[in-house]
Formats: sequence, C-alpha cells, structure tokens
Amino acid sequence: MENKITLHDKTFKLFIPNEDIEKAIDAVADRLNQDYADATDRNPAILLCTLNGAVIFAAELLKRLHFPLELKACKLSSYQGTASTGVVKTDVPVPAQLEGRRVIIVEDIVDTGNTIVAMMGQLQERKVQDARVCTLLLKKDVYKKDIHLDYVAMEIPNRFIVGFGLDYDELGRNIKDIYVLDD
Repeated sequence: MENKITLHDKTFKLFIPNEDIEKAIDAVADRLNQDYADATDRNPAILLCTLNGAVIFAAELLKRLHFPLELKACKLSSYQGTASTGVVKTDVPVPAQLEGRRVIIVEDIVDTGNTIVAMMGQLQERKVQDARVCTLLLKKDVYKKDIHLDYVAMEIPNRFIVGFGLDYDELGRNIKDIYVLDD
C-alpha cells in the first residue's frame, strides 16, 4: 500500500485501506444474507451491478452472499473527470426481464443520486416487485434524493476518490485501496 499515487495529472493520498473496505463489505453482506434468506432457486434475487465502477464491489459482495441470486448489469454514468455532469447517460439499460423480481442495485458510490433515480425509473418501468440500493460508499452531505439507500457500507465526505473500482478518467479502478485527491 502506497501513501500517494499519481493518475494522469493528479496526485492522490491513501484514504481507506483495503482491510477497512473488506470489513465494511462483510457487514453489508451479513445484512443482505439475513434479508434475502427467503430467496429460492425458483425465485432468486437479482444483483444488478452498475458498470463499470461497481464491478469490484459486486465481485467481493458475491463471494460473501449465501442466497440464490442472478447477476445482471447495466451501465449508467454522470461523471466526467472529477465532477458530475448532472446528466445521466445510459450506455447499457437495466435488463428487460425483471417483472415481479426482487432487485438489489449494487453501486460503487452514491453522491448526487442522479444515477439511482434514473435506475429506479427504469426498474419501475419493468415492474419489479422490490428494488433496494446497496452502495459501497455514500457522500451523505451531497445525497439529497428521496430514494432510501438500504445498504451503505461506508459514509465518506464530499471528496474525489479513486481505487476499488472508482476511477479518474478510467485509471485507478484496479487499486485495492481507496485514495483521495491530494489538495
């Protein structure tokens, strides 16, 4: 684990070591295992991974979940560089065959909540039975939407971060720790 890293033109310093991330994921997985203990092979839950950022979190979560589930993916984004554009772009929509299913949205980070609102709209159109949100990170000071976040692994301040799936212009996703922009 390095104390500082450089990606493109920016320097980042260590913010959350991998050990802390893993403990937070363990706690979220325990709650999910309790809440979805009634899932069956005939009625598995759907883990809906938001590409690309949530891939690492979803993979770690999958290893810890003990109930029947299917993995699906979609790709919505609103970031460019280090800031949200405020506009949600749908590259890969929420899968169509979800009517009557229980869906767990897996996000890497929730800040403005614009992506969550867009995903929930798509899930309502598909007439899901239940949709819940599971995020690795929440910027609580920024999130002002009415949609309840059911599973939050960690709350963080409103700072730009990379690592553990999060990127700066596509670099840094493969770093196992989380780093914060070094002002």
